[in-house]
Amino acid sequence: MRYHSRMISSAILILAVIASAVIFGAGCNTAQTPGQQVTDAQITTQVKSKLASDVRASSLTNIDVNTTNGVVTLAGQVESSEVKRDAEKVTSSVPGVVRVNNNLQVEPAAASIAQ
Repeated sequence: MRYHSRMISSAILILAVIASAVIFGAGCNTAQTPGQQVTDAQITTQVKSKLASDVRASSLTNIDVNTTNGVVTLAGQVESSEVKRDAEKVTSSVPGVVRVNNNLQVEPAAASIAQ
């Protein structure tokens, strides 16, 4: 009887391991090559780097970059519509970016603030 219980327990354990491997393997299945699989953190880092090198706006430190599932959201204030447009263009050129939500706000002109 003990031998029979051990065999059943071993069989259940083996089936559980096989089922786990199948489920894990299916969850990791993707149509993208490893080179195309880019994490959100990597995308955010690349966007920030490209914004710093390509846009060179004085208000760049005011731009927040957030990436979720390849969708990049830009938020904060910039000094002009041109900077806003350039930031979106540069962001969309980064590999792995699916879409850009450009929530950047253009600062009011310094002259109108002083009045």
